Amino acid sequence: MQRAIIYFLAGTFVSFLLNYFLLGSQGWALDLYYGFAFGAAWGMAYFLDDEKFTLPQKLGISFLGMAVLVVVGIFLFDLEKAVPSVIKFSMVFVAYYIFASFKSSKSLRN
Repeated sequence: MQRAIIYFLAGTFVSFLLNYFLLGSQGWALDLYYGFAFGAAWGMAYFLDDEKFTLPQKLGISFLGMAVLVVVGIFLFDLEKAVPSVIKFSMVFVAYYIFASFKSSKSLRN
């Protein structure tokens, strides 16, 4: 759990810095929100990368995370700005498991 929180914070920080300084800022609040989506995906993927979670549980929890991102994005911004956060979240989440699939253990934890 501690390492998942570290990945969440590091992902949020790095993504925010990249969005804000290198990729063209859309405002610090929106960049922080997109960074939060990136960090949340990385931390959640690492947390769920455990044998105690079944595939349907991983899928359900990730959909719940995406729903939370959309709701928060709609309240803070609008739907047009909330949707890219879900796209970033799902790309990072899928990329994590693609990288894990190349290992014989099928996990990036080991």
